[in-house]
Amino acid sequence: MTRYTACRLPRQPGPAGWNRLLPPPGPARVLDEDATADVAIIGAGFAGLSAARRLVQLDPGLKVAVLEAGRVGEGPAGRNSGFMIDLPHDLASESYAGAESRDAAQTRLNRVAIGFAAEAAADYGLGRAVFDPCGKINAAATRAGDGHNRDYAAHLAIMGEDHRLLDAAEMAALTGTEYYSSGLFTPGTVMLQPAAYIRGLAEGLRPAIALHEDSPVTAIVEEGAGWRLETPRAGLRATKVILANNGHAESFGFFARRLMHVFTYASMTEPLPIGALGGEARWSVTPADPMGTTVRRIAGEGAGRLVLRSRFTFNASMEVSDRAVAAAGRLHDRKFAERFPMLAGTGMEFRWAGALCLSWNGVPAHGEVARGIYSAVCQNGLGTSKGTLAGMSAAEMAMGQGSAITRGFAEMEAPKRLPPEPLATIGANATLRWKEWRAGRE
Repeated sequence: MTRYTACRLPRQPGPAGWNRLLPPPGPARVLDEDATADVAIIGAGFAGLSAARRLVQLDPGLKVAVLEAGRVGEGPAGRNSGFMIDLPHDLASESYAGAESRDAAQTRLNRVAIGFAAEAAADYGLGRAVFDPCGKINAAATRAGDGHNRDYAAHLAIMGEDHRLLDAAEMAALTGTEYYSSGLFTPGTVMLQPAAYIRGLAEGLRPAIALHEDSPVTAIVEEGAGWRLETPRAGLRATKVILANNGHAESFGFFARRLMHVFTYASMTEPLPIGALGGEARWSVTPADPMGTTVRRIAGEGAGRLVLRSRFTFNASMEVSDRAVAAAGRLHDRKFAERFPMLAGTGMEFRWAGALCLSWNGVPAHGEVARGIYSAVCQNGLGTSKGTLAGMSAAEMAMGQGSAITRGFAEMEAPKRLPPEPLATIGANATLRWKEWRAGRE
């Protein structure tokens, strides 16, 4: 009998600020008695809920169950920066660009995912405050950053992709600060309120699926022609299983030593004082250097809020300490003061960390990993679009369906094995710190 036992369960560092802006959810429906399903999905993030929606599209009579370790919106999906990006977004590069043919293929797939998410947003009544197809800007603050923007613009021109370079005056008019020297606008990105989107997706799916929160899977056990998923209170038997738990697939023994567990950190201000910051009421910038600082201004109480995301750490244990969150917070405070001196005295209300899963060679960990178990994990830092895509593909594979999505995943190589510990941790964190230092004001 095959048994995959979890060696750890997810732990979420700090409050998920996006989720705290929303009304508290109702009581969790915990799996507290044995149940059955045709397909069981582990994880209720972008991949898991997209897989559930695709399954019921393919077969409305299918019995689908989703098991989430915590509450929907409190996990990594609700800690995301909310950029659903269509274009190349390689965090390991200097300007996000990669090989033209690979980038073109990934862009086509990303747009399939965005279209899928747009249909879900329309079906479930999620408005522009949750799902906003407004585009985004790569913002530069240094001569090197300006060069990255020009290089990326040239790459997009070769790909035939729409884009527009912005000068310092245009960036100041948009953001209300003179910090940025240039920008590169691309229109295809959708900006999400990530916790609201994922909770809206879950709520919209509830009539068609069984969603169990606060029900962490502790083991996957072979049982006859299917699998039994064990949780603290009860078990769920299913013919097929989809792993949509990102890096925690390795907690069950899948892709051992092939997944890089990285955390990124964010801070969200208290409501901004009215009139203290000019510019537009809502805008979103990613840094011209991938290791720089992402900033969003969101509408809401007062003059809205600002959200900063900066710093990456490699954590093989899949956990970070409160001390690490606090250290990243001090960095955010410095970045905030540099960009918005007019907002001196504005405090941060929420600070948190969110887990990413990457592979050394930048590919997903995807496919049938055991009889009837399908993986939809390792999105390499773009969990919104690539997670959606992975969930769709895993659902189609589980149903024996072929498509451009499943073929696209099949053409990708497997994740490469990482160096042994402690070399992997030492090397990865040294590289991340050096890249952070090199990014400087970006």
